[in-house]
Amino acid sequence: MRATAQWLHKMAADSEPESDVFEITDFTTASEWERFISKVEEVLNDWKLIGVSSGKPLEKGVYTSGIWEEKSDEISFADFRFSITHHYLVQEAGDKDGKEELVEDVLPLSMQDLLCMNNDFPPRAHCLVRWYGLREFVVIAPAANNDAVLSESKCNLLLSSVSIALGNTGCQVPLFVQIHHKWRRMYVGECQGPGVRTDFEMVHLRKVPNQYTHLSGLLDIFKSKIGCPLTPLPPVNIAIRLTYVLQDWQQYFWPQQPPDIDALIGGEVGGLEFGKLPFGACEDPISELHLAATWPNLTEGIIVDNDVYSDLDPIQAPQWSVRVRKADNPQCLLGDFLTEFFKLCRRKESTDEILGRSTFEEDGKEVADITHALSKLTEPAPVPIHKLSVTNMVHSAKKKIRKHRGVDDSPLNNEVLNTIMLFLFPDAVDKLTDGSEARPSTSRNNPPLESEQYNLYSQFKSAPSDSLTYKLALCLCMINFYHGGVKGVAHLWQEFVVEMRRRWEKNYLIPELANGSPDLRCCLLHQKLQMLNCCIERKKARDEGRKPYTSDRSPSGSSGDTGKAVDRSSGDYQKETEKERGEVGKSWESWSDSEEEFFECLSDTEELKGNGQENGKKGGTKEGSKESANLKPEGRLHPHGKLTLLHPGEPLYIPVTQEPAPMTEDLLEEQSEVLAKLGTSAEGAHLRARMQSACLLSDMESFKAANPGCCLEDFVRWYSPRDYIEEEVVDEEGNRVLKGELSARMKIPSNMWVEAWETAKPVPARRQRRLFDDTREAEKVLHYLAVQKPADLARHLLPCVIHAAVLKVKEEEMLEDIASVKKIIKQIISHSSKVLRFPNPEDKKLEEIIAQIMSAEAIIARARSLKAKFGIEKCDQEEEKEDLERFVNCLLEQPEVSVIGAGRGPAGSIIHKLFLNAQRMTESSDEVATMTSLDEELKRSGSSDERRLNLGAVSDFPLPAGRELILRITVPRPAPYSKPLPQRMYSVITKEDFRLAGAFSADTTFF
Repeated sequence: MRATAQWLHKMAADSEPESDVFEITDFTTASEWERFISKVEEVLNDWKLIGVSSGKPLEKGVYTSGIWEEKSDEISFADFRFSITHHYLVQEAGDKDGKEELVEDVLPLSMQDLLCMNNDFPPRAHCLVRWYGLREFVVIAPAANNDAVLSESKCNLLLSSVSIALGNTGCQVPLFVQIHHKWRRMYVGECQGPGVRTDFEMVHLRKVPNQYTHLSGLLDIFKSKIGCPLTPLPPVNIAIRLTYVLQDWQQYFWPQQPPDIDALIGGEVGGLEFGKLPFGACEDPISELHLAATWPNLTEGIIVDNDVYSDLDPIQAPQWSVRVRKADNPQCLLGDFLTEFFKLCRRKESTDEILGRSTFEEDGKEVADITHALSKLTEPAPVPIHKLSVTNMVHSAKKKIRKHRGVDDSPLNNEVLNTIMLFLFPDAVDKLTDGSEARPSTSRNNPPLESEQYNLYSQFKSAPSDSLTYKLALCLCMINFYHGGVKGVAHLWQEFVVEMRRRWEKNYLIPELANGSPDLRCCLLHQKLQMLNCCIERKKARDEGRKPYTSDRSPSGSSGDTGKAVDRSSGDYQKETEKERGEVGKSWESWSDSEEEFFECLSDTEELKGNGQENGKKGGTKEGSKESANLKPEGRLHPHGKLTLLHPGEPLYIPVTQEPAPMTEDLLEEQSEVLAKLGTSAEGAHLRARMQSACLLSDMESFKAANPGCCLEDFVRWYSPRDYIEEEVVDEEGNRVLKGELSARMKIPSNMWVEAWETAKPVPARRQRRLFDDTREAEKVLHYLAVQKPADLARHLLPCVIHAAVLKVKEEEMLEDIASVKKIIKQIISHSSKVLRFPNPEDKKLEEIIAQIMSAEAIIARARSLKAKFGIEKCDQEEEKEDLERFVNCLLEQPEVSVIGAGRGPAGSIIHKLFLNAQRMTESSDEVATMTSLDEELKRSGSSDERRLNLGAVSDFPLPAGRELILRITVPRPAPYSKPLPQRMYSVITKEDFRLAGAFSADTTFF
């Protein structure tokens, strides 16, 4: 080991002087510039842009109607990052086999596209497509938005990189580099083919040189840049487009005026009417009309356009195309209504904080005697039903408000409040002459009940369009926008709650609500109002001495955990009346509140436990049957007709039973939580089953009272026939007889049905504990309504408001028949049905729905604006009217629309008049004396020569806002014997912008 170490030390010592003398530098290592070129070539290879490109000749308009795609990657030059993007028009794959033999003679596709005239001035395309007419190109640009290539040396370095990469790969797709700041849209580039090269150059100035504002000056630039030695030079092909902008719409008043805030009911467009949402834009949603007059194929020498004279008269242009510029976020009534109502959802204040604390407290004298207040719940007394009036409806709450606030300080005045309450509660004046209450009708002027529009409420979880909840949502939306905002909403809601309390106390049914249990397809607030109506109906039935509901729980083929099957038939309800009145007598009047015959238990479980203890002392079922056989039958509805009791053999009677308690979705959820908390233990499961069997126990007691001497088998045969199995057996005498027995689940030890049957006493429904305590439930509903904040209320009713807005948009769209709006409506319904069905939807998703509705409203408003401007309604000829309607619809759907017949067609004549009227109004201040009538101007418009000669007369069109020219020629370059190649220059001139984009091709073989 020591020898080895000494040897290594010696070797190290010998090598030290050599390291100082020799220093090796590898000059073959790639530089950053070479690495950048290599990366560009790698991307071009990955995108398969290498080799000869082939494609079909371009069809007219394909740049606008076709599909453009792009793919991007990122490369870097040292630490400077670039993005490289491939833009291309999606085309069908062509047949390349037949073209491979002619590759040497075919120019690259990009050079062919330079001369193509089928897609000049595309209305919607990448700027390089508009300037050079290319179908495919690659762009290298700084990756960061704030980065830019500013120095000339860096620009030349990038161009050199592009040229080398194209030469190494044989790529025939043009490759551009973006230079200067991005807002200037400056590009330089190159395209290479076999023996040819095209250089793409650009000039961009903020100020337009005077000598280049016309065609003659631009031709001079083009010819000097080409530098063709041929004499004479072939004529240059020219395409010209002049764009005129119409901004002055003063001669056409916007047909929709803002609604009158002070008016309660308005019949005008957008007017205020309770129960109807306004619609339309308050300002013109079309700000500008752009007319493009195009000369697509001119030859040098045919026309004159210089600084002194021009032949370019837009009336004589062979092609006209029009596009409209839409106003940015026009004020639309429906959108404003929805937006303002949605803002309520973010408010935090309670109703008392908004209106002032203790606003609705009673005086000390009124609240001192608590026993007087409690007597309303404990003493059944006939309630006199007075004729309702709107004034009486709002009087009590109004009186309480005025104690703490001046009369003039109330958010809503009496006139507005009375109108709203009359709209919400039309039964206030629709009373019978004897003072009894008329059943509110639900058949108003609404869509048919089975129609798609009516059933939207189940998709949105809102409320039917003819319901009180729906109307309340519209009224609150109206009040929020026009009458005091959140204070007005809080005031109206307090009035509404007071009216609900009064109707409960006076036994007045709430109008415009469907009968029966709460509809779980609707919003929770609607369910609460339906629950209150159920309570009022039951309380009213007791006070009037009749039973509100009877049910016939008939045999059914299905059986669940309780085996309960219910069949409520109208025939059974009618059979009950005479028989039950004879049996009940006066007992119904005391059913609800008498302590002698009606007992309120603390809970279902306590009652079940108590009953179980009592029955445990009785003995078996047979003893109970013997005792009950001696009882007098009570609570019979009618005979079953087919069944008889097994042991006495008497007819089996269907009993009068209690209806199950109606439930709202929050009560169902609360009940589910309570049952879930009982756990999965045997004791918890047993207690859960007993809690759920309250209705079963009630029905058993009613059945025992109606059928003395019955047994559990009799009850099961009526209540759950599937749990009673009958079989044919042969008796001792050899006869076939039917023998029945309970199903297997009914024979399980400690079965809930057996326990409940043993617990049940023969008590008719009228003397049982109420399954549905209407008094308690009504107070719970009224308390729930009273504590709602305006934000909570807005959350509850927002689905109704969106539902109403969708119906309004559909109604307005049917008048206009716009395809894009139909598509948006379908999207709104689909989106809303997904968002609104779940509790507490996200605000962002709700905002998206409102934005979609506003978009549909704006499109309809634009359609009406264009129809008014083009005078479609005043058009007498049906064919011309249809053409104009089609033209207007195309303006809404497409970025640019061609005018059939140019300035001489129906639409062109109207556009001409629009410009002419605007010009007359512009010049009227200076030339009022020399202004001629509109008819004379139109007659004179046909003679362009006379109009040009009379320079002092008013021009039909303003100065063009933009001038676009495309110059094309095919000449040999750079030498006379070079291959003739395409040359192109595009020019755009506006008030503050001048751009030249040239593509100049050269022969790289014969130069």
